[in-house]
Amino acid sequence: MNVLVINCGSSSLKYQVIHSDSEEVLAKGICERIGIDGRLVYQPKDGEKEITEASMPTHTEAVRMVLDALVNPKTGVLESLNAIDAVGHRLVHGGEKFASSTLLNEQVIQAVEECSDLAPLHNPANLIGVRACQEVLPNVPMVGVFDTAFHQTMPQEAYLYGIPYSYYETYKVRKYGFHGTSHSYVSKRAAEILGRPYEQLKTIVCHLGNGASVCAVKNGRSVDTSMGLSPLEGLIMGTRSGDIDPSAVEFLAKKEGLTMEGIMNVLNKESGVYGLSGLSSDFRDLDQASTEGNARAKIAVDAFCYRTAKYIGAYAAAMNGVDAICFTAGVGENDGKVRAKVCSYLGYLGITLDEKANQARGEEIRLSTPDSSVTVLLVPTNEELAICRETVAMIQHN
Repeated sequence: MNVLVINCGSSSLKYQVIHSDSEEVLAKGICERIGIDGRLVYQPKDGEKEITEASMPTHTEAVRMVLDALVNPKTGVLESLNAIDAVGHRLVHGGEKFASSTLLNEQVIQAVEECSDLAPLHNPANLIGVRACQEVLPNVPMVGVFDTAFHQTMPQEAYLYGIPYSYYETYKVRKYGFHGTSHSYVSKRAAEILGRPYEQLKTIVCHLGNGASVCAVKNGRSVDTSMGLSPLEGLIMGTRSGDIDPSAVEFLAKKEGLTMEGIMNVLNKESGVYGLSGLSSDFRDLDQASTEGNARAKIAVDAFCYRTAKYIGAYAAAMNGVDAICFTAGVGENDGKVRAKVCSYLGYLGITLDEKANQARGEEIRLSTPDSSVTVLLVPTNEELAICRETVAMIQHN
């Protein structure tokens, strides 16, 4: 089965075509600057990257350009559009409505629209991609794979906030968590690497990138995660503040004369390691600056690592133990210094890191020494493959 995986943003559209039997990526790329001027990046398997500048007034034109590239007689990877058997869409927020992936129909799309006030930046953009694909591929089954679905197994004591219960009943204000597709994929892969049953493992997954979250996976179920109602809660991130005293929001809004919209912009886009360092949200820039003696760059990374280690400790307690800790995503997969700093706090768990193995970047490898009480792994995430697998499973089930 050939599955087209779509991850649609407000002005971008990432895509991959995956053959589900071999799990081989046939082609991948991105459409950028949709609604502005338009740019298609297309790379077929074993082929050169192609860049095309072309007008993309809407996502529908972007989808058409992607499909044209896929069936191009010279560099295309499909004989015709009939070779696309299914489309898997990344959808960010399913609220409490969706605890698993689902076939997309008008009823489901309406339910996702009703969750848009919980993810106003993401859900509308995701649904634009769904509508565009439906217009161009009207007879192809489509599946929605939700970032929040994996975390719907959290118990109430983990997802409820300490606010009047009526706010949860009326508005569904609670912790939802994100990066679910990544946490699910990495925790399952960890079980395969260790040769142990997924349903008998306690795993902590650290998805560390510009957006970052930690997840506790106990016996194959997410039991807690660091992101909350929105992706703002939890770790210090690239530009997001992470956990903060709510009183600080009111205090700063008054001092700076900011509206709620203004203060949320600060917390989402001007904070995190970028705000602390005053330099960059890119850990490569911060590493170089730290090496050159930039004190604020160093404290930004140190704060990030400290907060990550605290969440690992909390989730070891929540699961009454931990068998494996996994690092994944851009920073987790490529920054050995960050991994080492985080693990330096975890000696009480009996963790010892193999310094040579920890120099690895982007490859599946065991990072801990053989005598380490807890296994530490580097597991590159593959959200597109996870979406493909979910899509195939849903279509075969139905």
